[in-house]
Amino acid sequence: GYFIISSSTGIVRTTKNLNPEDFPVTFKVQATDSSNPSIFNEVSVNVEVIDENDFPPVFPSALIEKRLKENLPATQIVQLKAQDSDTGRNGFLAYGILSGGGPKFRIDEATGILYSTASFDYEEEPTEYQVVIYAEDDGIPEKKRGYCTVVITIVD
Repeated sequence: GYFIISSSTGIVRTTKNLNPEDFPVTFKVQATDSSNPSIFNEVSVNVEVIDENDFPPVFPSALIEKRLKENLPATQIVQLKAQDSDTGRNGFLAYGILSGGGPKFRIDEATGILYSTASFDYEEEPTEYQVVIYAEDDGIPEKKRGYCTVVITIVD
């Protein structure tokens, strides 16, 4: 019920909005010689509906505050988890640091775990860092991003 074909041109058109949950589908199209019905050819048409990238990733909170003791070796600080309401590759997320990370922080692209890469000295370095994290989907036709700021306070 989704498609109609023009008997004169062979053009297949949709008859209504496509519901991605009803696909993929395969149907056959047959072309017949108008003067001799015994001459014909047939082809299978496979239709897959690709979901649009409707939604950007969203973090549960736009601001997260963490305390980190000085003189700790490189360590896990927090695991960030964004949600994307799209399906398939449009909902597949990768994480990165947009700003504020410098050489002191890194993030696992797949898990969203934010790590320190060295120890901190409360007396000799800044006592607060603002690291802006993004989650980016693998959307088609374009990728979308969501953002979160992690404020890390170094404690004496």
